[in-house]
Amino acid sequence: MNEPIRLTKLAKRAGCAAKHPPGFLLPLLGQLPKVMDPRVLVGSSTADDAAIVKLNEDTALVFTTDFFTPIVDDPRDFGRVAAANALSDVYAMGGVPLSALSVVGFPDGLPASVLAEILGGAAAVAEEAGIAIAGGHTIKSEEPIFGLAVVGTVHPNKAIANSGAKPGDALILTKPLGLGIITTAAKNDNDDANAIGEAIRVMTTLNRAAAEALAPFDVHALTDVTGFGLLGHLRNVTSASGVEAEVWFDRVPVLDAARTYVKAGIAPGGTRANASFLQEWVSFAPDLADHERLILADAQTSGGLLAAVPAAIANDVRRALDAAGTLAAAVVGRIVGTGTGRIVATRTPPAPG
Repeated sequence: MNEPIRLTKLAKRAGCAAKHPPGFLLPLLGQLPKVMDPRVLVGSSTADDAAIVKLNEDTALVFTTDFFTPIVDDPRDFGRVAAANALSDVYAMGGVPLSALSVVGFPDGLPASVLAEILGGAAAVAEEAGIAIAGGHTIKSEEPIFGLAVVGTVHPNKAIANSGAKPGDALILTKPLGLGIITTAAKNDNDDANAIGEAIRVMTTLNRAAAEALAPFDVHALTDVTGFGLLGHLRNVTSASGVEAEVWFDRVPVLDAARTYVKAGIAPGGTRANASFLQEWVSFAPDLADHERLILADAQTSGGLLAAVPAAIANDVRRALDAAGTLAAAVVGRIVGTGTGRIVATRTPPAPG
């Protein structure tokens, strides 16, 4: 009998860990011409999750694309994860998905049935989000690549960028960390705890419920935690907002197996690249071990939303997220004041007073 195809064995890098690291991308973005079109409400200058273009006084379009090499072995699960991940960028802007197109790179040597399963998995998640995948484009490639280009809508006055965080805001995370670590363990046949099933459940959970729960509240800034890790995406928030932040490691939800694996030295290359870049931006408390620092930089695929909300409503927001069934609703830090974007990571919050 033929051995089943393991998609992760066909790719050098997996999921959002395949992204170019922030140290490569951010200087490149700084060299791009400034966007002068007044209809563009959010462009590339703040390294946000998606672009927003105003159509009229009541409607703006949210544009995003996200694609990567296999993060899991099963083709249908690969399609599901990739679709949930791409849709997340629309939710992270306060938008509602409208439609999507598939982006496909597919090797000659794989049977067409594998691609059919990938597309079927993506279609199922798109249906859950209330949209159709209306078409797409394919090319031949050495490694399998899949993702979506997604269009959503948002009222121009209700769009939530990553640039609005304010001193005193609480930082709330809606999914646990550790996805990059666990998927790397599975890819390298080191997933002794068989944690990949839980990781797939997290990655295929849409951020729709979290976004809908956040919608009634005064959310100052919003992003999703993907390839740059919690600290990398928070750095984008703090830099774009002109503020500084604290993160409290013991308050951050983390998948149990990820704690074990990273302590044994398992982490994707993207996570280590994130950690290297963040040395310029993050000060760590001495009691945080190296493997704990890596968790905070772990390259997530289809991770949760990270919201900056007024501290006075943080508990109400957390309860609303819990009621909506989100996988986590944890206050993991705060915006401490204005500044240049720096972050301090400690084990616990400072004592009151």
